[in-house]
Amino acid sequence: MDIVFQFWHWIVFCVLLICMEILLPSFTLFWFGCGALIVGALLWVFPELALEWQLVIWGLLSVSFAGLWFKVIKPLSIDKTKAGLGLESMIGEVGLVVHVTSHGLKGKVRFPAPILGSDEWMFFAEKAVSVGDSVKVVNISGNRVAIESSGR
Repeated sequence: MDIVFQFWHWIVFCVLLICMEILLPSFTLFWFGCGALIVGALLWVFPELALEWQLVIWGLLSVSFAGLWFKVIKPLSIDKTKAGLGLESMIGEVGLVVHVTSHGLKGKVRFPAPILGSDEWMFFAEKAVSVGDSVKVVNISGNRVAIESSGR
């Protein structure tokens, strides 16, 4: 008895895999479902495609999609903010002065990545700084940071 897969079998398999993804936190079965969807589309266009080739194509596509996800796409979506971390995580961060007032003792500093939800913070300093100076955080007081020149 030969097993004959129709294109809709692959579509149903795709839907089942993607629904099972709800149970897994790794976002892996989704890519196997996408592979099944493409094999279903190929089988709709080429109905004489042998089962062996269907399985090989599905396996290659699924592994390729999952590999691309874990090696290329997922690392691009890593959260680079420090939101949710303690205030201590901000000590030592280096930023650039973008605005000064009070003879260079107060102003606004911008960080390359958001820290605790914001990339710009109001600052106060013991020694005067200028716009464009590189500074580092030495303390936090309320919603302002205490800074000093980072020497960069």
